[in-house]
Amino acid sequence: MHVLFIVLNKSEFLDDILTEFVKIGIKGATILDSQGMGSALVNNSENVPIFGALRNFLDSSRPYNKTIFTVLNDEELVEKAMQAVADIVGDFRTPGVGLMFTVPIGKIYGLPKSNIEL
Repeated sequence: MHVLFIVLNKSEFLDDILTEFVKIGIKGATILDSQGMGSALVNNSENVPIFGALRNFLDSSRPYNKTIFTVLNDEELVEKAMQAVADIVGDFRTPGVGLMFTVPIGKIYGLPKSNIEL
C-alpha cells in the first residue's frame, strides 16, 4: 500500500487528473492548497533586499499550487495513476511542472476495510 503525492504547479490540470483518477478506479483523494518555499520566502520577507529580484519574478508566476494525495492499495493502480498524471501534465523533469512521488504505508486508520484490503 502506498500514498501517491502530486505537487501540481499548473492547477489548470487538476480537474483532468481527478477525472482520470475516477476512470481508473481511484475512489478518493485529498487536495490541498500549497505554496513552495521560494514563494513563501519572497512573499514574507519584504525588508530583505536580496529577495527583491526574486519577488518581481515570482509575482508574475503562480505563487500557489495544489497538492493531491491518495492512498492506493496495489502497485498496478499506483503505476496507472502515475502514468495518467504524466500523460496529462507532461514531463516532470521540465522545470515548473511539479513533483510526484509515492511513500509506502505501514499502518493506516480511518479507511473502511474494503479500501485497504490487499
